[in-house]
Amino acid sequence: MSLFHAVVFVDNYNAQVLQFGAARARIKNLHERLDLTRQHASGVRSQHDFFDLVCDAIEGATQVLITGSRQGLAGFRHFVETHRPLTTSSIVGYEVVGHPSENELVVIARKYFALVNAEPGTPESR
Repeated sequence: MSLFHAVVFVDNYNAQVLQFGAARARIKNLHERLDLTRQHASGVRSQHDFFDLVCDAIEGATQVLITGSRQGLAGFRHFVETHRPLTTSSIVGYEVVGHPSENELVVIARKYFALVNAEPGTPESR
């Protein structure tokens, strides 16, 4: 069975990636390594590396919901649109949420995907 849905909770320093299908789920926790670079003298490079890891973790998922704080979503969305444009095709939505537990995150995702896939014209609704 493939895990074709994914939901991600992302902020600027941590991410929780849950991939799931009808019967099972797999979770991956990612954390930013803060390595300040001489060139930037900031965490910009480190954050880009972190967001790259998040994009790699959702690779292969057909539909991805990205959740998080308003600031975390803005940073991740900007990174994806600027540096990983191929990843945008699998992202079906962005939702602002608090800090949900793993179970709450799965519930949010299942409800969201049920709505998205019930709309006419989506591959899952046929």
